[in-house]
Amino acid sequence: MNAPGAKVVRRVLLETLGWILVVAGVAALILPGPGLLMIFAGLVILSQEYEWAERRLEPVKVRALRGAAEGVETWPRVAMSSVLALGLVACGVLWIWGPVVPSWWPVADSWWLPGGVATGVTQVASGLIAGALIVYSYRRFQVRGEPVPELASDDD
Repeated sequence: MNAPGAKVVRRVLLETLGWILVVAGVAALILPGPGLLMIFAGLVILSQEYEWAERRLEPVKVRALRGAAEGVETWPRVAMSSVLALGLVACGVLWIWGPVVPSWWPVADSWWLPGGVATGVTQVASGLIAGALIVYSYRRFQVRGEPVPELASDDD
C-alpha cells in the first residue's frame, strides 16, 4: 500500500538525482572524474520520465565505451592512466592530511590546498573510480576481446 503522494515524491527524487548526475558529469568532463559515465547514469534515470533522455542514451553509452576501449588500447595508455589514477588518490590523501603551509609557498596561505577534506575525499573517490574503470575496461576490451562499439551513422 503506497502512501498518497509517494509517486510524486519518488519522481521528484529521481529527477533530482538524474539532473545532479548529468550536471556533475558535465563538470567531470573538465574536472577529474568519470564524466561520461555520470552523464550516462543521469540519462538512464531521466529516461524513465523523458523521451528526449531516452533518445540520447545510446550515443552517450557508445562514446563512453569507445573512450574506455581507447584508454586501454596500448600498454603505455594503461600505464599512464593507472599512474594518473594513483596520483589523484595521492593528491586526495594529501588534501585530507592537510599539511601546514611550507615556507617556500609563494602566495597567500589561503591558496594552499583549498577546499580541505571535502576536496580530498572527492579526489580519492575519483581516483578509485578511475582505477576501477581501468580494470573494467582492460578486462572487457583486452582480456575478453569485446569489439569496440561504433557510432551509428546518420545514413543508416
